[in-house]
Amino acid sequence: MDTEALYPIGLFVGALTVAALVGIATRRIAMPYSVALVFVGLAVGVFLPDLHPQVTPELVLVVLLPGLVFDASLRIDLRELRRTMFSVGFLAGPGVLIVAVAVAAALAIGTGLPFELGFIVGAMVAATDPAAVVAAFKRLGVPPRLATVTEGESLFNDGTGLTLFAIAISVLSTTVTARSVVETVVITVVVSAVIGIAVGYVAARLVSTVDDHLIELTISVSAAYGSYLLADLFHESGVIATVIAGIVLGNHGRQTRFSSRGVEALDTVWEFVAFLMTALVFLIVGLSISLLEFAGRMPWVAWGIIGVLVGRAIIVYAMLGVGWSIRPPTSATSAVRTGWLHVLFWSGLRGAVAVALALSLPADVPQRQLLQEITYGIVLFTLIVQGMTIEPLVRRWLRPGSAGHAGQVTR
Repeated sequence: MDTEALYPIGLFVGALTVAALVGIATRRIAMPYSVALVFVGLAVGVFLPDLHPQVTPELVLVVLLPGLVFDASLRIDLRELRRTMFSVGFLAGPGVLIVAVAVAAALAIGTGLPFELGFIVGAMVAATDPAAVVAAFKRLGVPPRLATVTEGESLFNDGTGLTLFAIAISVLSTTVTARSVVETVVITVVVSAVIGIAVGYVAARLVSTVDDHLIELTISVSAAYGSYLLADLFHESGVIATVIAGIVLGNHGRQTRFSSRGVEALDTVWEFVAFLMTALVFLIVGLSISLLEFAGRMPWVAWGIIGVLVGRAIIVYAMLGVGWSIRPPTSATSAVRTGWLHVLFWSGLRGAVAVALALSLPADVPQRQLLQEITYGIVLFTLIVQGMTIEPLVRRWLRPGSAGHAGQVTR
């Protein structure tokens, strides 16, 4: 057989084996699974540089990301999402812009990096990727509403983050006004959501015409990737379209359209797909980052981290917390105690989307390598430092009897 042709298959099988071994190991040590995979990827890059694969942004954005967000959106309870829509919409909309501006300002003040280049970094790291956090939430029994806010934010801000990144790149060559930014974001969200609703509804109707779990499952896969590709064809957000399609199919289709075997197959297969893609994503994150390359860029990375944390604090404490506190008692959105705010602040991890966007930076962007290295450093900090400390924080602030426990959330 052609050895060169078998090389990608060998890498894939090797990645699966590593993912399984890391999964077994993390059950015995106090380390999140995703963080351990990042460490493995970093180690491979340092000790086995010849095995360093060429990772393309298309692999992450087109192959892995739709599967991840579709699985998560299938499990979103629409009723719970409606109750938290104020929080999710704020975090995934204005929150993304606030973080991008905060990062750009911090880099400009601390390092002298031009604001427009710092804004590109901010756009790349604006979207959260709380896979490690969600896993900890499941183990620790976090209140469903808090889990919905965290997961809903990550699902929707991927789309707004990608849109903001495209705007940040265009700023370098054209004049962009605040009005045009708002119009672009609103149009993208609305059109992408319409595409997602249409695909999800059509998929649910097709499922209702059959009583075969394999065909039903096939339709779900077509909906996941078809919604992404259709939105991308119209230059809109494939991520938002896929998320909405998953929510429609997961709520409307699961309750009224799928057979009993279809529902079981949907949950089992997509759970496996999400596990597989999560493993590949975090291995790719580790493999894409060279520790030696950005070791000398720590001042830039440090200022970028400060910008991310300051931006997140503004969103969570100064704006979202105040917004929650003044909402009327009859509101469907519960008031959230201080513990919930602490957990939301620290759960803003960055991951695969940021790495994919850094890889996709056009070659003619000024100081391209510096921008990539700052982004990689921020991603590593959030995954390792925040990812490894979120569980103790959750135990501290959401334990029974604490101010943030579900039993003390009154409305």
